[in-house]
Parts: sequence; C-alpha cells; structure tokens
Amino acid sequence: MVARVISVEPFDIVVFGATGDLARRKLLPALFERDRAGQIPAEARIIGVARRAMSGEEFVAFSRDAVEDADGIEVDTGPDLARFLARLDFCAVDAAFDAGWPELAALLEAGAERVRVFYLAVGPDLFDPICARIGAHGLVTPRTRVVVEKPVGKDLASAQAVNAAVGRVFPEEAVFRIDHYLGKETVQNLMALRFANALFEPVWNSAHIDHVQITVAESIGTAGRAGYYDTAGALRDMVQNHILQLLCLVAMEPPVSLDADAVRDEKLKVLKALQPIDAANAGQLTVRGQYRAGASAGGAVPGYLDELGRPNSATETFVALKAEIANWRWSGVPFYLRTGKRLASRVSEIVVAFRPIPPPVFAASGGPVVPNRLVIRLQPDEGVKLWLMIKDPGPGGMRLHDAPLDMSFASVFGARNPDAYERLIMDVVRGNQTLFMRRDEVEAAWHWIDPILEAWRTTQEGPRPYTAGTWGPSAAVALIERDGRSWMDDDA
Repeated sequence: MVARVISVEPFDIVVFGATGDLARRKLLPALFERDRAGQIPAEARIIGVARRAMSGEEFVAFSRDAVEDADGIEVDTGPDLARFLARLDFCAVDAAFDAGWPELAALLEAGAERVRVFYLAVGPDLFDPICARIGAHGLVTPRTRVVVEKPVGKDLASAQAVNAAVGRVFPEEAVFRIDHYLGKETVQNLMALRFANALFEPVWNSAHIDHVQITVAESIGTAGRAGYYDTAGALRDMVQNHILQLLCLVAMEPPVSLDADAVRDEKLKVLKALQPIDAANAGQLTVRGQYRAGASAGGAVPGYLDELGRPNSATETFVALKAEIANWRWSGVPFYLRTGKRLASRVSEIVVAFRPIPPPVFAASGGPVVPNRLVIRLQPDEGVKLWLMIKDPGPGGMRLHDAPLDMSFASVFGARNPDAYERLIMDVVRGNQTLFMRRDEVEAAWHWIDPILEAWRTTQEGPRPYTAGTWGPSAAVALIERDGRSWMDDDA
C-alpha cells in the first residue's frame, strides 16, 4: 500500500537556529523527504537563520551533509536533492539585537501572500526577543504561523511568561507548540483504534481495564546535552510534555469531531482531572533515580555525574509515577508512568492491561489464563499487538498459550514510515493544530508537575542510584509491585 501524498500551498519557512542540532538531525531531513515525496510546491522556500555569519553556499553544503547523514535516508546526487537544495537561502540574524533583521524582511517581501512559518529551533530564552523583533519589523502577515519547541518553560510561572511573550505578537490560532511524539504514526493510530473499532471503545473504562503503563525508555545517556539536562531532568524533559500527552490520548473522552479544539478540549479535561501529587504523597507515588556507570550494548558507559563533570547533582535521569484520574471512566485505574536514560533498551510503548476474567472453565492442566493486554509500540518498530489466550495446536488436551495478534506498520503497509517532524511541519503549513498543544494544555500540565518538583526539593532524599543498562532503581519495581502488578518489559 502506498501512502497518498497531498500537496500543500506555497509557503516560506524561516528556521531560526538553522545550523543547530535539531535543524541538522530532524528539520532539514524532514523537509527533504516531503520535497522528495512531491508534497512541497515548486514556489516554496526554506530560509535558514542563525547568528553566525555564513554564505548561502555554505548553508547549502551544511544542509546537504545533514540530509546525507540522516538516519533512514538513502540519498543519491540526483534531481531530488538538487531540487531541495535550490530552495534554500540563508540570512545571518542576531536574535537579541537588530542586526540582520532588515535583510530578512527584504528576503521575505517577495512572498508576502504565501503561508509564512517561523520555526523557533532555539532555546526558550530566545523566544521572547525573536518574537518581539518579528513583530517590530512587520514580518507578521495574516497567514503567518510560529512553531515553538519544548521546553515551554521550566515551571508554571515561566511557561506563562513564555506564552505571554509569544502571545503579544501571535494570536493563539497562529501558535504551534510542537511535541514530536504526537506526530508518530502509532500515536495517531491510538485514536483510530479507540474510536473506529467496536472492539475497544465499549471496554475502554474502569470496568474492564485493570491499569495502564506508559514507558519511554532510552538506552543512551545525555548525548552531549549534560549541561542542559542538568537544568531540566526527566520529569521536565519527558513527563511534563511527551508522557502526559500520551496519557491524555489514552484517557480522553471521544471528541465531538477531529477539529483541533475539540480534541484539545478533551485532553485538557484529563489534565485537570489528574489526582494531585505533592509533599503529602510524593514519597509513595513517585520514584526518581540517577544512573551510575554500567554497561550497554556498546560496552562500558560512564555514570551521569561523570558525564556532567561534577561530583554532585540532584537531577533525576529516571522517574516513575503512579497517576490516577478522578473521573467516572478511570476511577480506580492506576496509570504507571516511567522514563529514563541509560535503561536496558530503547523503547516507547503504551500497555493497556485488561482485568482478569472470572474463574476460567479450563482445567488447571491447561495452564494459567493471562489477562489480555494491548501493546502500542511507538518506537522502535512501530506497531500494535493484542495479546490473547489461545490453544496450543495439536492433540493432548486443552493447553493454553498467551500469544499476540501482531500488526507491524512496516510489514502491513509495506511503505516507509515518515518521521514525526514530516507530518507536523506540513500540518503547520496547513494550519491544522490538532497535534499541537494549546496554551491552557501546557499550563495545566505544569500545574500538575510543579507540586511534584516542590516535594522533591523539600525532601532530604536525593535520586536513587541505578546501574546503567538496567530498568532503573529497584524502588520503581516496588512502586508497581506493591499493587500486585509488574512492569511489562518484554511483551513487545
């Protein structure tokens, strides 16, 4: 099956931070793939912006290297790459001062009638000055959008300040707060599974679901980002945005339509229904850890403090939480969330564990009856597995076996699975905000996260150590096993 490609309107995309890591690894390769697929019209332009001086030829060479080095892209030097590189231009601009802004305005003047996208692939401290100068230099048109990368703040107060700074220049309908997890094919299929199949929606509630697990595990360390990571930690870096968004998609009520605000209204209700975790219960409902030296698939690896280059840090590289949602659908159903670096393997998945059936009719000799579970794998090898009880083939009585109905997207659809940024950038051009976070969503998530951070700050206990290459501190195992459950590390 070949995916249908629907072209978009002519546009100009201006990438601030165009020589940075995000642009090199994700944005430029994503734009190339959409161009190669025929989705980008001939008139579209990609304008790189950075503070460092660089000629147009140098930016083209940088972009060629970015595309050719990107994971999963097989590029020759044929017309596809040549066409893409011909779209590129570059302008040196100082985000904090006026140098370069008149030149950028002149460059954009020729495309004033097009969709115009400002992509802020920079640190959040630059959101305010960049947006202010975009407004001051008259670069906002009725068809202008701005893309804001995470983190949107480091707590509720700073998130509100960032949102206010962006909102002074751009109306809310022009602001696209990007979370690349929401662009993953499997995340999209979560809504299709729930709302387009009679098999699931009638049982998607506390009467039939025992618990939900959401795991986002990384086998790498801080990968050269130790300085930034030490100011964030796993709770801010992963839970506040990626994991809470996944939780919302699992738990939300059916929206009245797939209109952006209809979907985001339902996600907001979930965030507001989360039971508070604060100083009174954080010790029972949260675990934070920090990896020590150990081993991964590539051999021995250093500990977090060694990578950081400091003897002490209270920043968590692992967090596990037990969350509950105070509404009718999910009353009494725990959501176990965990994420961390230097874990046993790289995997992101959602496990929906159904309740055990009543005493089965099968004899004890048939073996244990394992509750059904739905495993939604985000990465790697995106796909869905529904684990069911079946009979082992052959004579000799009724022997039961736990086996999956397995749908790998790569094998079923036989087509390349686009990177999340490819879908999300094209949605920005279309003006479709469904997969982007609204201002009140971001602030509601921080409203739930802030008391956890405050509880950790006031405790005398630091992050629990765990050995790199394991599944985190033993306290994370105890968190779920106290409830008679266990993490499902090997189901997918």
